[in-house]
Amino acid sequence: QVQLVESGGGLVQPGGSLRLSCATSGTTVFNIYAMSWYRQAPGKQRELVAVITPGGRTNYADSVKGRFTISRDNAKKTVYLQMNSLKSEDTAVYYCNAYATLGYWGQGTQVTVSS
Repeated sequence: QVQLVESGGGLVQPGGSLRLSCATSGTTVFNIYAMSWYRQAPGKQRELVAVITPGGRTNYADSVKGRFTISRDNAKKTVYLQMNSLKSEDTAVYYCNAYATLGYWGQGTQVTVSS
């Protein structure tokens, strides 16, 4: 059973930065998974933020392009989300997702952008 644990969330002022991490366990083939970050704000549907393929190709939601960067370290079985120039509208619970033939979710980490 693949398990995902997110960390790195917190409270940050507008314009600030955070780096989220998602550590994976329960698999010896982390490198075959497409890894994604999603977020869900109160009263809204969960939305895709960024994805990185097993080959390292990335894609981003228009709302975060140029501000967020997704990366992966296959040796550490970890995916990261570097978030810069944060805005209040980035406030949400951020979830990590791993997908190959099945999909797996982490428990989420809260990101709050507020002055």
